Amino acid sequence: MSRYFYFTASLVMAGVALWGFSHTVDVRLLHANPPRPLLVWFHALLFSAWIVLFIEQSALVRVRKVRIHRVLGWLGAALAASMTVSGGIVSVVMLQFDMTVLHLKTVAPFLSVLWCDMLIFGSCMALAIYFRRKPEYHRRLVFLASCQLLQAAFVRFPYLGAHDLFYPALDLLIVAGIVGDLIVDRRVNRVYLYAFPAMIFLQGGATYLESVNPGWWQAATRAILG
Repeated sequence: MSRYFYFTASLVMAGVALWGFSHTVDVRLLHANPPRPLLVWFHALLFSAWIVLFIEQSALVRVRKVRIHRVLGWLGAALAASMTVSGGIVSVVMLQFDMTVLHLKTVAPFLSVLWCDMLIFGSCMALAIYFRRKPEYHRRLVFLASCQLLQAAFVRFPYLGAHDLFYPALDLLIVAGIVGDLIVDRRVNRVYLYAFPAMIFLQGGATYLESVNPGWWQAATRAILG
């Protein structure tokens, strides 16, 4: 059943990403006025490639093409590293663009959310690479990393974005994975037991900084964003 679950989850994630970005991709990227920095296009291509690769890798496991899955896994590792680096850079570039070009003065605190996503994604993928020979750990870590990326899609759902519910929305996908463990194995895999509480803690901290914006975080974002 786990092979069915992760393949199905990859398709659900693709649907969420398509639906979420369909609300903004035209006016904010394809036909943006003023045009967005070219680096944003690069990051968008990386994100899209990750969704495609996640579906493909899940499908390969589903049909037991493990050797091909492992070969493509190194491409996934390189892609994940590139996304982590580009995500950190693009978040700064885009917030600076929003502040200086679009004159949006209240976006700086959102840096906490963007960096939280890259921290969780990068950490989960680093652990997934480390545990690549332990499929029960590996697949769940890649799943957690991919779920975290969906913040960028869920925040574009009008209601979820307006009410800061993007993290609870992506966490529901993780809960589905936990429920799947309980149904199949009668227990929760230790990856979920350790990683999911840590993710919730980091998500809560990022949400607090974004919504409350304490003085020290204001000073930090001014130093980072200028």
